[in-house]
Amino acid sequence: MTLPVVFVHGIRLSGTMWSPVRALLRVPSAAPDLPGHGVRRGLPCDMEGACDVVAEAIAGLGGRALVVGLSLGGYVGIATAARHPELVAGLVAMGCTARPGGAWAQVYRVAGRLAARDPEFANRVSRLALRRMLPGPTGEAMVEGGLSCEVVPAVVEAVTKEDPIAALAGYPGRVWLVNGARDPFRAGEREFLRACADGSLTHVRGRGHLTVLADPGRVARFVEEAARQASPSPA
Repeated sequence: MTLPVVFVHGIRLSGTMWSPVRALLRVPSAAPDLPGHGVRRGLPCDMEGACDVVAEAIAGLGGRALVVGLSLGGYVGIATAARHPELVAGLVAMGCTARPGGAWAQVYRVAGRLAARDPEFANRVSRLALRRMLPGPTGEAMVEGGLSCEVVPAVVEAVTKEDPIAALAGYPGRVWLVNGARDPFRAGEREFLRACADGSLTHVRGRGHLTVLADPGRVARFVEEAARQASPSPA
């Protein structure tokens, strides 16, 4: 039995970022917008609300699914798995194996404060950068649902309040950790892997934080195989 898939997007993006991958899947999937993003832009963003959105999407697909998240989406996926293990059949966590806090949190706090001064200018700069980083349909999917740079400060605070290591340790299901080989957010990947009850670590050669999605076909094949291996019923 191959389970459905719920995709969770990155910071300031929306569920459309996953469209090129979803188009290649042979299983049902959903890619909801988190609070403060996409169609939910302007709503307060915190981890509880984000996990609720993912849980609702899983319910809409039958009540049990593989969760796939990148960056912020990975941290949200980890938090959802800890809060709702009966719903999360397995977890693919991409680009999110750095402990929240420290230098990276400070960088994002500064960027968030600057973006909040002129969100639309920050969104324009982000659109340009994303299209340059991922030319073609993948980059267009990143920006299609709109950007929400003003939400960055709230997201940083939400993520830094979490302990993903403890969350992974409390989740009994299968976990696939996936990092671009050039992704600075892979800094703590061995610690994250040790925390998993049943985990694996995959590196995507030559790719960085977001460019792990540069080959949607490869990602789709990986996700479908994970969905096939994930447990159809709670342990």
